[in-house]
Amino acid sequence: MPVYRRPSPARRAPPLLDDARAALQPPGPWLMLLESRAPWELAALLAATPWLRRLPPGDGHPVLVFPGLGASDASTLPLRNVLRASGYTPYPWRQGFNFGPRQGLLSATRAMVAQLADRHREKVSLIGWSLGGIYAREIAKEASAQVRCVITLGTPFAGHPRATNAWRLYELVSGQHTDDDELLALIRQPPPVPTTSIYSKTDGVVAWQCSLNDPQHPLAENIEVHASHLGMGMNPLALYAIADRLAQDPAQWRRFDARGARRWFFGTAHEGPLAAAGKG
Repeated sequence: MPVYRRPSPARRAPPLLDDARAALQPPGPWLMLLESRAPWELAALLAATPWLRRLPPGDGHPVLVFPGLGASDASTLPLRNVLRASGYTPYPWRQGFNFGPRQGLLSATRAMVAQLADRHREKVSLIGWSLGGIYAREIAKEASAQVRCVITLGTPFAGHPRATNAWRLYELVSGQHTDDDELLALIRQPPPVPTTSIYSKTDGVVAWQCSLNDPQHPLAENIEVHASHLGMGMNPLALYAIADRLAQDPAQWRRFDARGARRWFFGTAHEGPLAAAGKG
């Protein structure tokens, strides 16, 4: 979903919408019904807790977590609990319910990133669920010196917002429109820090092609998990991938390795959004 602040003329990029992206459709009724999996994903997280505790311990660096559209910090509590148990220092965004990019929201969040970086004397990792991932990416573009990495969960940054089943809700609660092609083109550009998109081909809210980074970018990658959109932040596979990415040394960053036993649980998209847009 687009953020409210239009770029200055010097920052504007030409519209990148093409026929393939324009042809993308939101997930159909069957995938929307599969969103009822979310409570089971929370149950699976509880069952998988002993397994997740065997992950390599974190280094304590700060992690700021952004909720999705219409959600608050309560929705990211399971994720933050796992991060804390894994040895990281997670923080909620503390901006109430995410009803879209209201005036002052991004500046307040940028200030929080600066405060956390100063308090911990190290860079901050940003994790954003759905619309929250748009915020994480945009903040990382403007404060890259203070950001260690960005991880998004089912975030629709690569396609048109109308290829989601949430665009009407977004326009209703935010008062924003979704037809600014120039702004959408900027949102598609990845931040200049290691950036991971975790997505699901069974996402019932966002067309999965909308969550693909261009793999030609040396610091961007895509990891496929089997998850619902509403349950992705509680899905054990997604949390495993998050922990693996947070453990990466930014100076020696490598893409997620989905070989060996991992190939049964994870996929990696090696095609850019343009090539994948025409595939279901």
